[in-house]
Amino acid sequence: MSSFKRRIPATQKTLPPGTRLLSGSSTTFLTSTGIPSLDDILGGGLPLGCSQVILAPDLHSAYGELTQKYYVAQGLAAAQDVYVVDDEGIRFVEECMWMPGSAASSSSVVEESEKNGGEAGEGQDTKIKIAWRYEQMKQFQTTVSSSNQSDEDFCRVFDLTCRIPAAVIQSAASKKQLVTINVSNSNPEERPLKGVLKKLTELLGPEDAEAPVQQPVRICIRALGSAQWGDVLPHDICHFLHTLRSLLRSHSNASASVSLAPHLCVDSWGGPGWIQKLGWLSDACVSLSAFTGNPSLAAMFPSHHGFVHIHSLPSPSGLLPASDKFSTLRGLTSSGENNLAFKCMRKRLVFETLHLDLEGGVGERRTTPADTISDIGLKNMHVHTHDEVPETGAAGGATVEIQMEQLQHKVAQVSMAENVPLGNSTKKVKQKKKVAFTSERPDLYDF
Repeated sequence: MSSFKRRIPATQKTLPPGTRLLSGSSTTFLTSTGIPSLDDILGGGLPLGCSQVILAPDLHSAYGELTQKYYVAQGLAAAQDVYVVDDEGIRFVEECMWMPGSAASSSSVVEESEKNGGEAGEGQDTKIKIAWRYEQMKQFQTTVSSSNQSDEDFCRVFDLTCRIPAAVIQSAASKKQLVTINVSNSNPEERPLKGVLKKLTELLGPEDAEAPVQQPVRICIRALGSAQWGDVLPHDICHFLHTLRSLLRSHSNASASVSLAPHLCVDSWGGPGWIQKLGWLSDACVSLSAFTGNPSLAAMFPSHHGFVHIHSLPSPSGLLPASDKFSTLRGLTSSGENNLAFKCMRKRLVFETLHLDLEGGVGERRTTPADTISDIGLKNMHVHTHDEVPETGAAGGATVEIQMEQLQHKVAQVSMAENVPLGNSTKKVKQKKKVAFTSERPDLYDF
């Protein structure tokens, strides 16, 4: 019997509420963004001590704001501290989605909606009969199902048709679990960007290293660079994101999600390489390019609402991001980030792999009936011969012949040159050769 024994700690480490450990690491905690498919793209979730930037350059949609609502709703559902940076923070929280009833019933509802394509189907009890060789194959999936989550507290199932109850908001505000930070301050000499960073530093305070379990903190910054922030320049945004990132590094229990104003999400505002700079100044940077402003793309991809572009991914405990190893949508190191899209259904927002729909739809006939051999023979036999137009004289006048289709006689013959007589001599056109074959004897040809 071997005398070697594996060293196992006597007591397992207590996890903070609404978090889980990163696979392969015992010191990195992950928190959910509220969207299971976005968690998969990030490598399992957003690590504590990291920041993510959501870019939504489309002026006619609010998908960046929708992801922020998921982030806030998940924090309140997991009993985490939530800091909302906005002049109308309470109103923003009131518009967040919530869980439809219990967690078990909500997960079952989402599973049924995934099977039915997000809509209520009829005849669910009837089983479709398919070939026996395909019965053991897995069902085709384009996204990560919410039922794969091992812990319901890590990522709850939210319904876009439900709103967060007022009692939950009042209870969280009374317990200092929900804190709103106004962008505009009373001091006119202090810029809003500097004032927000100062308030966040005061709220986070010094980190208590002796505490057994630290309370996770979520910082939601909505519409950075909008009108409420005043006049901002590209270097102001860069300084703000860099300072926020260093603040999160000193507080390992906090994470931040930032969404920029639409006009700040394009290279034309910050100059060439502006989007790359945003990716360097944040741990995770994802762009949601909606089809609202491009009707051609909306018609080409009717089942999706926009493309998903990944600019950077978090890698808190290594050189390579964890998404390269654990992400299913990205193809497990096969560069699947170039093939991602998102769609907003009636009850949820989904990130999935991009795929083309069936041409013409599923309920229409997309092919024309094939021509039979007899039809081909009739078409070849239906040949008309027309008289050739004689050439004009040396005067160089042009002759125009007008004739109707499938008629054997000339309708009119007009001479564009004056005093140029038309010739009476005609020349017959040689009949084209016809080639055909029969199905009974395909090796014989008739000429």
